[in-house]
Order: sequence, then structure tokens, then C-alpha cells
Amino acid sequence: MRCLGLMSGTSADGVDAVLADFRGSPNHPQWDLIRHVHRPYPEDLRRRVISAGQGEPGRANQWLDLTEAITEAQATAARSCDPHGEAVVVGCHGQTVWHRPPTSQQRGASWQLLQAPLLAQLLDRPVVHDFRAADLALGGQGAPLVPKADAALLGGTKGWRALLNLGGIANLTLIPPCCGPERDASVQGWDCGPANSLIDLAVQQFSNGTLLFDRGGAMAQAGYSDETKICRWLQEPYFQSPPPKSTGRELFGRANLQQRLNDLGRDCSSQDAVATLTSFSAAVVAQDLEQLMQRDWIRPLELIVAGGGRHNPVLMDQLQQRCRGLQLISSQALGLPVEAREALVFALLAWWHQRKHPANAPSITGASRESVLGVLVHPG
Repeated sequence: MRCLGLMSGTSADGVDAVLADFRGSPNHPQWDLIRHVHRPYPEDLRRRVISAGQGEPGRANQWLDLTEAITEAQATAARSCDPHGEAVVVGCHGQTVWHRPPTSQQRGASWQLLQAPLLAQLLDRPVVHDFRAADLALGGQGAPLVPKADAALLGGTKGWRALLNLGGIANLTLIPPCCGPERDASVQGWDCGPANSLIDLAVQQFSNGTLLFDRGGAMAQAGYSDETKICRWLQEPYFQSPPPKSTGRELFGRANLQQRLNDLGRDCSSQDAVATLTSFSAAVVAQDLEQLMQRDWIRPLELIVAGGGRHNPVLMDQLQQRCRGLQLISSQALGLPVEAREALVFALLAWWHQRKHPANAPSITGASRESVLGVLVHPG
């Protein structure tokens, strides 16, 4: 079955669209990536999305206009990726603007902006959306949703395999070995913390909006990181909390950036600040992998990296230095383009929805049980 996946992540840089074909067993599908397209958000829309994700207030008509603009951007990306309408169904994540993990005092909730019936009408295709809701209703985090799909798409190897997505937020997937005593272990996964979110916001602030991200890691390369501050930041509650856990710009957005810049002090140059934030993103991942070893005696053989942060050589170098003993591999080497992974996941989630196959994993989200994810809408 040919499915179209649409993903717009916390970096808010645009929409990734993937056309893929799935067949065979839902647990271990055969799949082909037919086409991948990235369509950037127009600059005004990008700014509005980021502002919404920072909790800035807006009138009801502004929220409506923003949701409609996001939906139209999703439709544009979908048409570019699937110009001949080959997809039987579309899986669309929508644009997250607020994510609230559950606590002992409050149930979890997550808000993805999308007018799914309008998208179905614009594409003349059924659309599966609202993927997080069922898991949240079962007491789960509602995120991350990619680990179980990662395991199905890539499978295991002789040892534990780790996949790292470097989007706005860094998230990890741990796939158990395909053989040996741990072959029946559960897939694991969680949100580590910031990957590109704080770096991008800092670069935009220091450049007065002329730069959107640290292209080629140029600013970080020109600076020196403050290891004392990084060590202290790593002791913050989120980074010391065990999984399940999920996060977003609600925690690691502009306000968090300003706190860290204030902590670095006025004498800290923009280059040193970006270098420190870049090293911090790598240190968060390295600490999580070390805590995994201490907690569960799991040490992966390799770290497969995807997401936009893969193109930042300073971030990749910091990961290699801090994740000692791990071989870093680009997802591209396994036939999965760096930016296509999450869109491919949502194409798979749409296929799983059609097959009535559970897509969440209690070992990852903390939900009380597995569930089919997503809500299906048809064109009128």
C-alpha cells in the first residue's frame, strides 16, 4: 500500500513529505521510500509557528488563520511529493504548538494544529491525524511515537542499536538485538532534551534574524564551550529524570534560552554561547546513554543519527567525543535520508492505522496498554 507521510517538527522549518510503499507483516514490513520532498515554511508562517510554540497569546481568529495556513502548507508539500495521487492514505502529524506530559497532579495533553478534514478535501485522500491522543488518554506521554516504528523499519542487529533524531528536540530509540538472550526485550525511547531548538534561537537572536540556524556549525566552531556551566545544567530535573519522558519548546524555548544566556554572563561572546549550547545538546545525549548503562546495563553498539542536526559538524564532533566507544552512523547509510525519517514514520503510522495495528509501546510512553493510533477522516 502506498502511503504519504507528512511531518513538521519542533524546528518549525517546514514540512517533510514522504511517499512510501508498505507490504507484508506490520511488525516487520517490507518498505520502499519512493520520494522525499521538503517544503520550507514561508518566513512569516515560520515566525508565527514559533511564537505559538512559545505560548504567546493570540486572538481566536489568529489561531484559526494559523491552523489553516499550516494545513495549506501540508497540502502543498503533499502535492509536491505525490503529484499523481498515488497514495491511498495520508498520515499527518500536524504542527505541535504545546505538549504537556502527564504528572501525578494532571493528565497529559498535546496540541497539534491541523484542519484534517480540509487537508483530506484538498488532497482528495483519507487523512489519519491526531496520533498522540489515544496514548495520552491511556495515561501515556503521547511521545515519542517514532521508536516502535524505528524498530519495524530498521530492525535489530547483533547488539542493541540506538537511533538519535536531532530535530528541535533530541530523541533516542533503543532497538533490542535480533538474537541472543535480549532479543525479546522491549523497544525503548524518550526525548533527551534540546538538540537544535536552543542553538537556532540563539543564532537568530545574535544575528537579529538574518540567520535561522548555525550553518555548518560556523559560530560554534569559532567559540569555546563552558564545561562548568554544561555540567551544572545536566543536573537539572528533566535531565536527571528516567523515562518515560517527553518535552518540547514549552520547556526548551526562548525563556529557557534567556536563562542560560544570563547564566553564561555578559562577558560571554555570541560564538562562545553557541559553542556551549551545541556542546550541551551533545552532552545531554551522552549523559542519557550513560544513565541507560547504569540503569539497565544496556550499551548500544552503534548510534544512527538522523534529523537536521546531522548536518552540523560541530554537533556531530561533540557527539563522537562525548559518546565514547560508540560508532556514529548517518541514517543515510542505511537507506534512510537524514530528513525523511520522521515523515516516513508517519506514513507507516497511517498504514498501521489502516491495518488496525497498535502503534504505541507502554515501555516507551508509559501508557496502560497498546492502542491503534490516529483518527481517520475522509474527503467530503
